[in-house]
Amino acid sequence: MRAGPMRRVTAMFAAFVLLAGSVTGCGSPDSDRKTLVYWASNQGPSLDFDKATLQPQLDEFEQTHGIHVRLEVVPWSDLLDRLMAATKDDSGPDVVNIGNTWSASLQATGAFVPFDGRTLDRVGGRDRFVPNALAAAGAPGTPPSAVPLYSLSYALYYNKRMFAEAGIATPPRTWDELVADGKRLTKPAKGQWGLALEGGNPAENAHHAFTFGQQYRGQWFAADGSASFDTEANVAAIKRYVGLLADDHIVDPASAGYAKNESRADFANRKAAMLLWQAAGPSLQQAGMRPDEYGVAPMPFLADPIAGGGVRVNSMVAGINMAVYKHTRDLDGALDFVEFMTSDKEQIILNKAYGSLPSVRSAYSDAAFRTPEQEVLFQVLNSTAAPLPQVPEESRFETLVGTAMAELFADAAAGKPVTPESIKAKLNAAEGKM
Repeated sequence: MRAGPMRRVTAMFAAFVLLAGSVTGCGSPDSDRKTLVYWASNQGPSLDFDKATLQPQLDEFEQTHGIHVRLEVVPWSDLLDRLMAATKDDSGPDVVNIGNTWSASLQATGAFVPFDGRTLDRVGGRDRFVPNALAAAGAPGTPPSAVPLYSLSYALYYNKRMFAEAGIATPPRTWDELVADGKRLTKPAKGQWGLALEGGNPAENAHHAFTFGQQYRGQWFAADGSASFDTEANVAAIKRYVGLLADDHIVDPASAGYAKNESRADFANRKAAMLLWQAAGPSLQQAGMRPDEYGVAPMPFLADPIAGGGVRVNSMVAGINMAVYKHTRDLDGALDFVEFMTSDKEQIILNKAYGSLPSVRSAYSDAAFRTPEQEVLFQVLNSTAAPLPQVPEESRFETLVGTAMAELFADAAAGKPVTPESIKAKLNAAEGKM
C-alpha cells in the first residue's frame, strides 16, 4: 500500500532529523560545546597513569576556557605512524604530542602550524622556552613546527648497594670505567648483570648511535642532508655500544630482545646494576625502588677528557613537543590549549608527575626540579646534550639505523661475532633504504 502525502512528509522529516544528528553530532557529549581532540604520548608507566595524570588538567582547561578536550593517549609504538596518517586526513586530531626527534620529519609534511614569531608570542614568546629544547622543534632557520612540552636527557642510573658491595665508590665517568665496573658487577650465575640495555628498541638504539657518534666525531647526515651512515667513525661508535654485550659481556643477552622498557624493569628488580635512561625516577619508584637506593650521574664520555677531538656530548636533547595541525577548526582554541599546557603552573604539575624537566625557564623555581636526579638531567640538557639532526629524513634514520643495531644485538646474543665489517654492511644496507 502506498503512503499518503502526510505520511511521506513525516518520514522525510524524520530522515532529515537523523541526518542532521549525524552531521552535527547530536546526542554525543561534545555536540553542544567546543571540543579539541588531543593525542598525548605515553609518558608514564601505563596509558591509565597518563589518563589519570592529564584528565584533571584538561578538566581545568575546560572550566577556565570553555573548551572540552577529548583525550587519547597513544602508545609510542603507534604514535609516529598515526601522526603521519593524520597529516593526510583533515578529520584527525587538533593538538598532538610528538617525539622531538621527529620534528623536522613532521615539519616537512607541511601539515602543522608553524610557530613563527607571532604564533610563538601567542603562547608566551621564544625567550620563555629552554633554548636547547626549542632547538629540537624543527629544521634550523625555519619557524619551529611545535613547542617543547616535556624536556628530558639521558643519565646513568646505578644501584648504590650493588656498587658498594662490589667496592665501587663512584659512578663511572668514561666508557672504559663503565666496562670495568660492569665486569665487577656481572654475575651471570646469580642472574646479575652490570648494565641493562634496550637492544630491540630501534629508537633507543638510534639515540645512542647519535650520542656515541658525536663522541667519535661521527656524522649521520652530510651538510646537504643526505645520509652518511657507514663512515669509519659511525662504525666505531656502534662497535662501542653493541660491544657492551658482544665484547664486554656486561649485558644480559636477553636484552637484545628488549623493546618495551624491560631494561628499566631489570634495573628496578636488581637484575642489573646500571641503566641508561631518560628521567627514570617515577617509574623506578612505582616499581618499588626507593629514591635512596639508586644514584644518578651524567652518561659517560669516550674518554675524560675526550681523546681525538670528539664532541663533548653525552645525550641527545630528548623530550616531547606539542604541535597543532593546520586542519584544526579552532586554531585560537588550540593555541589557548598550548599556552595553558606550557604555563608555569601546568609545567610544574605535569613534569613533577613524569619526572621530566620543564620546557619553560620560569618553572625551574619550583623545588621539585632541584632533586639530585633533576639537577643531573638539567645539567646534561643545558650543557652536554645536542639535538638529533633536524633533517626531514631523521625519522627514517631512527627506524633504519635503530633496526640495524637491533639485528646486531641479536647476532651478539646468538654468539655471532659483531665486527667492523658486519657493522659497516648493516649501515650500508640501511643507507641504501633511505
